[in-house]
Amino acid sequence: MDKKTAIFPGSFDPITIGHESIVRRALPLFDEIIIAIGKNTNKTDYFTLEQRMEWIKTVFEKEPKVKVQSYSGLTVDFCKKTGANYILRGVRTSSDFEYERAIGQMNRAMNTNIETVFLLTQPEHSYITSTIVRDVIRHGGDASVFLPENLIIK
Repeated sequence: MDKKTAIFPGSFDPITIGHESIVRRALPLFDEIIIAIGKNTNKTDYFTLEQRMEWIKTVFEKEPKVKVQSYSGLTVDFCKKTGANYILRGVRTSSDFEYERAIGQMNRAMNTNIETVFLLTQPEHSYITSTIVRDVIRHGGDASVFLPENLIIK
């Protein structure tokens, strides 16, 4: 039986409790989940790649099925490189779904071996975005309620 590996791509700038929840809920579905920090050409990163990788490793240090890697280029190419046949995505809103659906269909057209798996965000996390969390941090607010336990970002 083939190993079921999923890529969970994103900028994770920073990782939030919403991201953490999606990964933890997906663990029973896959043999391995690679949290893939991608370089988004439309975004300027606030935190360094090294910080983001370290935070994710800290959050999932007791989860041997979770790995962290960075990549550039197309997610489907990264899937091929890592042997992943699944792309994991969290969906908060209907507009998220429409956007993610279009990307999922494009990825599938580029590589028919790739399936995109959507998990709905828990209702209590639906308003949390990395952009909003960054703004709270940038302006000196307490973002701890939006961050995984034991993760302190200032």
